[in-house]
Amino acid sequence: MTEASPQKTSNEPGWLSRLLTTAPSWVFVLFAVAASFSTYFCMYAFRKPFTAAKYEGLLFLDTEITLKTALVISQILGYALSKYVGIKVCSEIRPHQRAKALLWLVVASEAALVLFAILPDPWKCVAIFLNGFPLGMVWGLVVWYLEGRRSSEVLLAGLSCAFIVSSGIVKDFGRAMMGGGVARSWEAMPVIGEGISRSLGQVSENWMPAMVGLHFLPLFFLAVWMLNQIPPPNQADMASRMVRQPMDGAQRVSFVRHFLPGLVLLMVVYFFLTAYRDFRDNYMVEILEALAYPYDQNQTIITRAETLVAFGVMLAMALLNLIRNNRAGLIAAFAVMTTGVLLLGVATLLLEAGQLSGFWWLTLTGLGSYLAYVPYGSLLFDRMMASTRVVGTAVFAIYVADAIGYTGSVGIQLYKDLAAGEMSRLGFFKGFTWFMTGLGTLFLVASCIYFLRRSVSSKVD
Repeated sequence: MTEASPQKTSNEPGWLSRLLTTAPSWVFVLFAVAASFSTYFCMYAFRKPFTAAKYEGLLFLDTEITLKTALVISQILGYALSKYVGIKVCSEIRPHQRAKALLWLVVASEAALVLFAILPDPWKCVAIFLNGFPLGMVWGLVVWYLEGRRSSEVLLAGLSCAFIVSSGIVKDFGRAMMGGGVARSWEAMPVIGEGISRSLGQVSENWMPAMVGLHFLPLFFLAVWMLNQIPPPNQADMASRMVRQPMDGAQRVSFVRHFLPGLVLLMVVYFFLTAYRDFRDNYMVEILEALAYPYDQNQTIITRAETLVAFGVMLAMALLNLIRNNRAGLIAAFAVMTTGVLLLGVATLLLEAGQLSGFWWLTLTGLGSYLAYVPYGSLLFDRMMASTRVVGTAVFAIYVADAIGYTGSVGIQLYKDLAAGEMSRLGFFKGFTWFMTGLGTLFLVASCIYFLRRSVSSKVD
């Protein structure tokens, strides 16, 4: 793997991009975080609202699989396939193509949600598959704008908070749109209020996902425009974090061979960690009800839990940015991830001992899982490439991990309904928590030792 010069484009930067180039670093960071956070937050309005509906009493065809499980699996299949395609597309895409690609991907996903609304129940799985496929490449395209900078930890932490916070908010948004809760109206959403609610009214479970997406579409377009104004890394960034450039097939194969043992350890953890995070996210409504938190009396409980999780993760990720040495930063990233999986077990132990409420247990399992999960999609591979002095893009490694992770998510969803169908979702989630604690701790520690042997000490300015 050899160094190469940064990619150049024929497009002249706009006035805002030029302004950000010379602006104080804190101005650039705030703008980049706002743009990337908003872009990915809005994307979740096209991906997650359907999970706020229960589709009670409906089975997929003549099987024992519930319709909701079939829908969740179908979207994950589309999302997972997108990650495999994204290994090539997102690692090779040129800078001038990224914004246009983001817009078309989300428009395609919204069109699929319209199909979801009008197709018969069994065919909804096809529509939600088509919805998930384009969305799987959004993350990589957004990360391209943020990686390889001295402030990447802060930028990527801000981006990561988007999928933590947005999932709960868009689900609460969707529930309110269907008339969920005691108020049975949009008044349950304080930002919207009574005046707007009268003009929008109540929608069905089938139309709710498309309507939520439609309301966020203009905001997504604005966020992508902002994102596209972010200037490329400067010379100081490239000196400290290495040049980030598209990778062709030969470079991708070389990367995998170079780090194969450590990557295998990381990918095994991510296989189960993604499944764990997805199970919690997709069935949070059902888990909360099993914990004696019915939605009618707890209309914003998901948003409250996920907001607390987001603040905790943001704080941990931002603190990592204070570490200037790339090797020390890599150690710290692994320490945060290992702490996260250990927190899963500690929280569950306290719940079983009656020392922790169900709300705080679900919040802490969210915090622990995201502390372990978030670095995979952002700073772990950024630090790894900086500490080992490998030229390329962290987006490639991120998409290899995501492809494997979402494959695991599909497998666990099927295992729950087909092999452990007699277990409640709460009981299954508790057992999965213990498993994730043991496997995650062991494999993350082993992976950390491997990559430390590959890294070099390199202080950043």
